[in-house]
Amino acid sequence: MSNETAVRPDAEPGTQPPRQRRGLHPAWTVAATALVVLLGAAGIRSAPGLLIDPLHSEFGWSRGTISSAVSVNLLLYGLTSPFAAALMERFGMRRVAPVALLAIAAGSGLTVFMTQSWQLVLLWGVLVGLGAGSLSMAFVATVTGRWFAGRQGLVTGVLTASSAAGNLVFLPVLGALITHHGWRTAATVVACCALAVAIPAAVLLREHPRDKGVLPYGATQEPPPPKRAVRPSHALHVLRTASRTRVFWLLAGGFAICGASTSGLIATDFVPAAQDCGMPMTTAAGLLSVIGIFDLVGTIGSGWLTDRVDPKLLLGVYYTLRGASLFLLPMLLGPTVHATTLVFVVFYGLDWVATVPPTVALCRRYFGEDAAVVFGWTFAAHQAGAAVVAAVAGVVRDSMGTYAPAFYGAGVLCAFAAVMSVMVRGRTVAAA
Repeated sequence: MSNETAVRPDAEPGTQPPRQRRGLHPAWTVAATALVVLLGAAGIRSAPGLLIDPLHSEFGWSRGTISSAVSVNLLLYGLTSPFAAALMERFGMRRVAPVALLAIAAGSGLTVFMTQSWQLVLLWGVLVGLGAGSLSMAFVATVTGRWFAGRQGLVTGVLTASSAAGNLVFLPVLGALITHHGWRTAATVVACCALAVAIPAAVLLREHPRDKGVLPYGATQEPPPPKRAVRPSHALHVLRTASRTRVFWLLAGGFAICGASTSGLIATDFVPAAQDCGMPMTTAAGLLSVIGIFDLVGTIGSGWLTDRVDPKLLLGVYYTLRGASLFLLPMLLGPTVHATTLVFVVFYGLDWVATVPPTVALCRRYFGEDAAVVFGWTFAAHQAGAAVVAAVAGVVRDSMGTYAPAFYGAGVLCAFAAVMSVMVRGRTVAAA
């Protein structure tokens, strides 16, 4: 965290130190604003799975070609995260978040004019990927790390769940718009939502509790001042330091599989896989939104558990159960929704991003003040796994006519993630 963001610009020697505040702590206002920002940014991430078939039908592009644009989006979404965390330390969340939302709006809005597949990769893959990556889980880690000393796990769970809430809000709406008005209308709606959310981000976000003259929520004393000014290149320095530890590779490897089994596979391919079985798009999108409903419950509950249970044990349980459910999915999809399909949807929703709070907690435990940037790199691994599987699943579907092998493969990977998670142990970077 830089000196510029840690101290008010108008602060003078002799001013009162931060204090505890009666009434509603401003940390909750910042957290609520961050939730709205993440909710709006989630709209663009809920659309790719709905667009695969419409773009294939209109332009004749193969599913593998369309999935490659989604892969670029997912990869940049992750790779941008650690640099965005460093940029927020340097320039502030209040500047970075609105610019990121404008990039999302531009990338989504301009897709209505595209005629070539490379334009899809440039707009949806590159521009939207960079914008969304600046508002990823590293943003969550930055908000909770600066503003909360208590309830960090719970707040992390709530903010993470806002992405699921975004799917809940946008998926049925976008599915209906695509069905009745075409995919261009849906892309325009997403762009407008991103623009609308940029306003509260610019007005209500605050950089540090000192800006409001208070301590972080739950703190009893002022946090130590930052040891150094942070530049974007600091993200690379943190990577070099963290990559020398076994803990980083275990967390990053497990989180890469997490991304492969959620954003890369289910979020991207669940709807087209269900359509292959004769299920209407609106029904499949509705099921995906139900996953979002239960993701809210699961992620908030995971945040509560993270404050009370060893995070690595939670990760081991989450990955084990997820892998088992993926093995069952190909047998559950059909032209109509059965009780077993709903059981999968509910179960997978509870487990969807429940992995985030314990992963953030482990980053804080082992990497201290660099936790937000380290989690940014861990999240980059998450998105790299998602990008690989999104592309591979599209190729599997084109060559074999079914997504089933992709589901089985992701189930096996989840078993490896469970083992890696329970192996996390060692000294902190500071101790080392």
